[in-house]
Amino acid sequence: MTSPPQITHAADPVQRALGLLVRREHSRKELTRKLAARGVDAEEATSAVERLAGEGWQDDARFAEFLVRSRANAGYGPLYVRAELGTHGLAGEVVAAAMDGFEGDWTGIARDLVRRRFGPAGPADLAQRRKAADLLARRGFDGEAIRAATRWDPDD
Repeated sequence: MTSPPQITHAADPVQRALGLLVRREHSRKELTRKLAARGVDAEEATSAVERLAGEGWQDDARFAEFLVRSRANAGYGPLYVRAELGTHGLAGEVVAAAMDGFEGDWTGIARDLVRRRFGPAGPADLAQRRKAADLLARRGFDGEAIRAATRWDPDD
């Protein structure tokens, strides 16, 4: 990364974009949209985002990795995360690399979520198992993770 761009005036699109990036990672699409919402001309917004990307301040791959970790830590599954990544205008290979690079255990995340909701022993009966399965499905876990998380032996 190079040094931060010099401030020319308060409304400089590059500075506005940089101000957003220092708070958290953003995708190019999201950053461009936020600048436009703040009154920056679309062409200037695109140019500012391209400049920051070229200087290493904005990186879609880094954003995708951040989003995968963040959503996994919040108890969301791979189907939900992949769908959310798709809404950010990321290239397919960036999404695939972020998902493949995730070192967490999706089944473990599903089990932790069930434990938090149903206690350490997990779902006690069929009705609770169904509730747990519905919760996991809404959170974007696949059938294999749902089965493993709702039918596991807590002593394993």
